[in-house]
Order: sequence, then C-alpha cells, then structure tokens
Amino acid sequence: MASDYLTLAPPILRDFLSYHQNIKMHSEKTVEEYFLDLRMFFRFLKLQKEPSLLDSTDFDEIDILDINLAFVQAISVSDILAFMTFLSQKRDGALRHGIKNSGLAAKSKARKQASIRSFFTYLTKTIHLLEVNPALSIDAPKARKTLPQYLTESECNRLLDAVSGPFEVRDYCIILLFLSCGLRVSELVGINISDLREDCLRIRGKGNKERILYLNQACQDSIEDYLLIRPAERVAKPDKDALFISRNFRRIHVRSVQLLVDKALTKAGLDLEKYSPHKLRHSAATLMLQNGVDVRTLQDVLGHENLNTTQIYTHVDGEGLRIAAAANPMGKRKRK
Repeated sequence: MASDYLTLAPPILRDFLSYHQNIKMHSEKTVEEYFLDLRMFFRFLKLQKEPSLLDSTDFDEIDILDINLAFVQAISVSDILAFMTFLSQKRDGALRHGIKNSGLAAKSKARKQASIRSFFTYLTKTIHLLEVNPALSIDAPKARKTLPQYLTESECNRLLDAVSGPFEVRDYCIILLFLSCGLRVSELVGINISDLREDCLRIRGKGNKERILYLNQACQDSIEDYLLIRPAERVAKPDKDALFISRNFRRIHVRSVQLLVDKALTKAGLDLEKYSPHKLRHSAATLMLQNGVDVRTLQDVLGHENLNTTQIYTHVDGEGLRIAAAANPMGKRKRK
C-alpha cells in the first residue's frame, strides 16, 4: 500500500512522502499512514469545494491527483477544524455515498491531525513553499487514558503451556520472545538469523531505529531448539536469513503471528477480546517492572520513541539491560 503514493498521490504529496521514507527513514507503515490520512483530508476539502462530486463518485473514489501548491496555499485553520469535526461526526447521513461509520476515536483523530501538521511543517520549514503553518494553532484531540491489559505471570505460563501443534517449537519460541523481550509484532517478524549474537539480539524498531536486547537463558534455549528444526534447505531464497519461517517456507507474516497467538490464547482459556500479540508486549513490560527493573531501563528494552537518547547508544549500560532480561521470570521457563 505504501508504494501506492507513487501513482495515486499528486507531486506535492508524493515529494512529502518520499522525504519521510528516504530522508527521515520512516517505516513503510508510517509512510502509508501519512498517505492515507492526507488523502482523506484532501478528499474532504475537494468535497467541501464541490459537493456535487458525490453525485458521480463515492467519497473513497475522489481523485486527488489535481491537488497542487495553489490548492494547499488556500487551506486555512477553518478548513482543518472542519475536517476534525467531520471525523468526529456520525457521517452516514452527511455523506450519502461515502464513509458510513461513526466518528473516529480521539487517538485516530490525533494521528490524522499530526499528519496534517507534519505536512505543513515540511512545506514551511523544510522546502519553504509556505510561510504559515495553519495546523500549528490547533490543539490535538484529548485521548481517553486507559491502563494496558496484561497477563499475570501465571497466565503467561498457562499460555506457554497451551502451545501445541505441528509448529509447536516455533510458536513457543515466538510467544516466549514476546513475553520476555516485549517485542512489537513487526519487530519479531523482521528478525534475521544474522541479528543473533550469542546472548544478544539486534532489533529494528519504529523508524528503522535499531536497538540491542539481551536474551535470557530461556529465550536462548528456545531459539536454539527452533534452529535445530528450522527447514533451512527449503526456505525461499529471498528469506534465507529470516529467523521465523511460515509453513510456505517464507518469512512469517504478521497475520500468521496473530493467528498463532490467538490459537494459544484460546487453548489457554484466555480472552481474545482482551489479549493480542501487542498485549504480550505489555505483559513483558509489567513483569519486568514488578520484578525490579527501573522505568528508564525498561524504555530502552521496549524501544519507546520518546527516549531522549538513541536506542543503541543509551546512557543505561549493557549490564542494566542484562539485568532486565534476567529479571523477567520467563527466563527460567523450560519447554515441556
């Protein structure tokens, strides 16, 4: 989807997206989100100027290739506020042929507003095509704060005990890494064999930023067990270095990981409405905090974006990260 901007975005938007992908080195997913957010924004603005568009096309089919600098220069604070209101409303009556769901949650609206602000910041501060950023004066929607759902230590053990099937060794290793290292799903599927160095694992996080994690003994043992049965000779050539392989002998996909986690959660009698691979990340973080890891070290382990230092050369020394890995009780786990 991210590559769609090469053909579906007007030059002024395409250049912005290319800047984020090739200069800022943002991930494909981030670039895709910018594209989708700004495409919706421009479709809304075109509809505001020409309501009759809906007589001949659906909202999701409105073409934005004619968006140019003159169009963007005319965008005002009022236009952005109108778009935010549009996102908040139940739009089934407002757009006869368009989007028919209820208003977006505050978090989703905030992301779209951030995309708009970033676009105008690029135009004003990076390439100096505009003098004023109309998005700067608009406050972000206030999101409702909720506590993350997480598994207790006993529930983590139940989940690992529930792993079974023809890919048991692989699936066990995947879930153990989630519960021990607090990985994102995208980070896990991107692990290569070459990223392993004794008790260290190189992770590529958001924005292609890299960090080093130290593996507890249980993770090291589980990876070793999996590598013994990994079908190396049958792996497709482009994925030869991928650590986790699917039944089709390709790098495992995010959706496949979600399904194998769901399968184990169901067998363990845990609520699929409450838990997911990302909730396993929350569980790892909670277990580490409960077992004495300080918050600063935990931020380095998780690779949070709000760190003031880089994720590789952190002020927290390697010993602190080793302590974090060892402190997680999943490190004492043995596969049954």
